[in-house]
Amino acid sequence: MKILKVKCLAPTRLDNYLMQQFPALNPGRLNKALRENKIKLNGKKQPLSTRVMAGDEIKLFILDDVLDADKRVEGPAWKNARGPAQVVYDCPQILIVNKPAGLAVDGPDDDTLLNRALLYLSQQGEYKENDIYTPALCHRLDTGTSGLVIIAKTPEAEELFLAAIKSREVKKTYLCVTFGRPTPPDATLGGYLLKDADRGIVKIVEDKQPGAKDVETQYETIAVSGRLALLKVRLITGRTHQIRAHMASIGCPILGDSKYGNNTANRELKLKYQALCAWELTMPHFNQPDFEFLSGKTFHAPKPWYYQQVLDGTLK
Repeated sequence: MKILKVKCLAPTRLDNYLMQQFPALNPGRLNKALRENKIKLNGKKQPLSTRVMAGDEIKLFILDDVLDADKRVEGPAWKNARGPAQVVYDCPQILIVNKPAGLAVDGPDDDTLLNRALLYLSQQGEYKENDIYTPALCHRLDTGTSGLVIIAKTPEAEELFLAAIKSREVKKTYLCVTFGRPTPPDATLGGYLLKDADRGIVKIVEDKQPGAKDVETQYETIAVSGRLALLKVRLITGRTHQIRAHMASIGCPILGDSKYGNNTANRELKLKYQALCAWELTMPHFNQPDFEFLSGKTFHAPKPWYYQQVLDGTLK
């Protein structure tokens, strides 16, 4: 944490003052930090448009390596990622990497999953900043969700995997912990998913409505522990926040989920991010010669920390 005593001759916007003090900060990072309650003005969360004056106190709960512009390496953002991605599988066509919870897949920050992947490829001698093609994400995970993400290393792989994922040929299985035990313990959930763009959330509705898309999620209970259940969840469709919204719709939200979950339980059990992991990816059959070797392969992320704790009964 850094504590700043404001020294300025005239009232200055909070965001402008912070960018003057820390050139590495930008509007995107500041807005993200404010959403995460990492900026306090005189002990309170205030809009970035608030005017600060001499004598005001600002507390920043932001890592020093983000704040310190002098440490930033000149050049593309990936050179400033905190480290290379954790690679689960590497071949000439794709990378499969394990994303930690709390890391954005991409965005304004230097330290994103994609930038960590580019740093890894650079260290392997497979990517340079002036290359014609930049490896690309084939799908996304929410920032608070951990697990496997496919990154294309060639334009051909990007085109093929974007199409395969869109047509639901790549099978995705998740592990999660819910607050509440679903009844029945194994089921397939249906309905329609409707986006609320203004609030940045989605909801599940029973009947078809304008803008709503069909949604299908399969789950099975692996174990229970007190109020909690450990589930294996398979996406049939792949919609925004699908698992999070679907489980919340039956009264069993994902533990740690601040948007759809039980925040009292989240605070009590000290979960910062949702207990949701993209654990397994199974490839379809590929006819293309450069991709045939991937046909039918299944890849796994390491089991998340909460998996064993629910089995042991230490998380309940």
